[in-house]
Amino acid sequence: MKFAIIIFPGTSCEEDVLHAVQGAGHQAEYVWHSEASPTALDTYDAVILPGGASHGNYLRSGSMAAQANIIPALHKANEAGKPILGICNGFQILTEAGLLPGGFLPNESMRFICKPTEIKVENAATTFTNKYAQGQTITLPIAHAHGNYYADDTTLAELQANNQIIFTYNQNPNGSQKNIAGITNKAGNILGLMPHPERAVDKLLGSEDGLGLFKSIN
Repeated sequence: MKFAIIIFPGTSCEEDVLHAVQGAGHQAEYVWHSEASPTALDTYDAVILPGGASHGNYLRSGSMAAQANIIPALHKANEAGKPILGICNGFQILTEAGLLPGGFLPNESMRFICKPTEIKVENAATTFTNKYAQGQTITLPIAHAHGNYYADDTTLAELQANNQIIFTYNQNPNGSQKNIAGITNKAGNILGLMPHPERAVDKLLGSEDGLGLFKSIN
């Protein structure tokens, strides 16, 4: 598969994502946020929005990036059913762009958190998790100040009813409702994930647990 890795001003994890995608046996190219053509992502099989601090996280994390020229092409990729993965700030951008429900608040501690975290695979029957076992616990690092996922009660009930809650924290580090670490859209082709799987793809990094996610996408 050929992946597009979208870069915004302030994106900082694109090289890690490129390494992870290639390590899973895929091809990848960087695509700049200013690409205005609605066909800018047509030649790619999947899309990743990496972590970082797009536009310095001004106004609200992901809100400025959600207005970028590339966003119409991202919506078109979604309409075509292509896998779209948003990691950390990429997850925030997906919610701000209306591609995933809910939004983000500051961590309950009001502090930036960066540490390995145990994550439970709640749904192993998705485009992004089929290399994991149902209920498996994996270890992925988190690195965020605004990772506290929030949604209204109706949205949370729909996420649960549709099995859209894909990953949860074993020990909630940030106050996220329902211990949510990652969700999909109803169609299942978009995943937003707050932990960083691309930082856990090699034993030298302390964990290879993230590699299964990139190998699952096919």
